[in-house]
Amino acid sequence: MGTRLFAAIVPPADAVEHLDAFLEPRRDATADDSSMRWTSAEQFHVTLAFMADVADHLVDDYVDRLADGMARTPIPVLRLAGPVVFPNAAETRALAVGVVPESEGADVVLERLAGRARNAAVTVGTEVDGQRFRPHLTIARFRQRVDTTDLVRVLETYTGPDWPVIEAVVIASHLGEGPRGRPRYEVLAEIPLGQ
Repeated sequence: MGTRLFAAIVPPADAVEHLDAFLEPRRDATADDSSMRWTSAEQFHVTLAFMADVADHLVDDYVDRLADGMARTPIPVLRLAGPVVFPNAAETRALAVGVVPESEGADVVLERLAGRARNAAVTVGTEVDGQRFRPHLTIARFRQRVDTTDLVRVLETYTGPDWPVIEAVVIASHLGEGPRGRPRYEVLAEIPLGQ
């Protein structure tokens, strides 16, 4: 078994704190709901590529390939805003906040970042999750499908501060090693974006 790995964008502290403060009363209101698991603020991220099982000897190669791709990528300005649900509000398994482009061409740059993160995996010879890239930051997961219409309405009012994406990170996810059986995240590399 290799390493569970993902490439991601981690919002800066002010964006994380803004979203965390917005979610706090909602977390408190659902504290008794054992079917719902909120994402902790220190694990907030926007996944660019997910690889369930990377052979340990390929991890450094992946980081190097990703760095090559990121060096050629301009810096987009993004913000977190609005709801994203998987698969839909009536039968939600994961609830997320959307990622909104704020600088010209930022949506294209974000797609390119995800493409380069995935291509780097394929190039080094590891499998990457093939689902269509839909930029989001997961805030909660559910054990079974749940109607989240009320939470979606609340999230429609959310708009966070904008920020320039200056780096991507490569994170190893160690299942069950974090608090309360959650994954423990280990940042393996911080990769600056180009200009």
